[in-house]
Amino acid sequence: MVLYWYYHRHKMSYFNEVPTMEPHPLPPPSPTLGTRPIQLIEIKARGRFGAVWKAQYKNELVAVKILSIQDKPSWLAEQEIFKLPHMNHENILRYIGVEKRGENLQAELWLITGFHEKGSLCDYLKANIITWSQLVHIAHSMARGLMHLHEEIPATKVEMYKPAVAHRDFKSKNVLLKSDLTACIGDFGLALVFQPGKPCGDTHGQVGTRRYMAPEVLEGAINFSRDAFLRIDMYACGLVLWELASRCTAQEGPIGEYQLPFESEVGQHPSLEDMQECVVHKKLRPELRSTWKSHPGLGALCDTMEECWDHDAEARLSASCVMERIACQSRLLQPSLHSPA
Repeated sequence: MVLYWYYHRHKMSYFNEVPTMEPHPLPPPSPTLGTRPIQLIEIKARGRFGAVWKAQYKNELVAVKILSIQDKPSWLAEQEIFKLPHMNHENILRYIGVEKRGENLQAELWLITGFHEKGSLCDYLKANIITWSQLVHIAHSMARGLMHLHEEIPATKVEMYKPAVAHRDFKSKNVLLKSDLTACIGDFGLALVFQPGKPCGDTHGQVGTRRYMAPEVLEGAINFSRDAFLRIDMYACGLVLWELASRCTAQEGPIGEYQLPFESEVGQHPSLEDMQECVVHKKLRPELRSTWKSHPGLGALCDTMEECWDHDAEARLSASCVMERIACQSRLLQPSLHSPA
């Protein structure tokens, strides 16, 4: 009995102690949200990042961007942007989560977002022409999304502070269209976050897609400030507006085949030197056709494009100004929005 009492007391004293460390420490928090039951259906796009799949998750279709382990910085960068406060916005691609599948060098990094059957604006314009009212809707919602991205939103009792974000690879491929042609912006792998009082960080200025690079990016002469990076986005925005106008039925005469900005000047696969010669030295911009000027809305849009892609970065319009101008045109031309032109 004495031996039993001594053993029982010793055992209870062990359980009553507060352990100073766990016998089996938990692993560090994983950036993934658990493996979801996702069924990949078909590849919808390929790019520098890998591939985007249409997939089934529970009762909805989702998009899954699959990156290799070498693209982990881009995967982490996109998560950082999507997880910022106030990023749940109608004109920003909906974020669902991330996963890491597989091990070591064979690992795949998944980014899961909302899926939009109409695809990118670029792909849609290749296959379709648009009416003036459709152009206004797409352009207005696109500018609204870019304005929200660029905007600095103060903290409230409900929401945390949202810093300004520069996209740095803005183009029609990275604008997605919902079923009603509302635009939303995606692909934040190169985006920069501007926290107040902090430098931009270790970043290389000459990034993005060559044909959409602003003159100062092509020259390697960027002023590494928040406003300078936001103005680079606005240069590209002017080119996307040109793409919209080129496929709009509001112009007189036949509508030509879809072309990328500067395609007639430098072809489909320009080198950096080609773009430098075209944009920096010759100061060329995509042609604003005379047939556009006869339509009051397209004529005003031409002025907006020119102010977006101005060679002087400080003279360029802001996203909020572009949004307001397009909204104004929409109100002025309201009676004609449902006409065939």
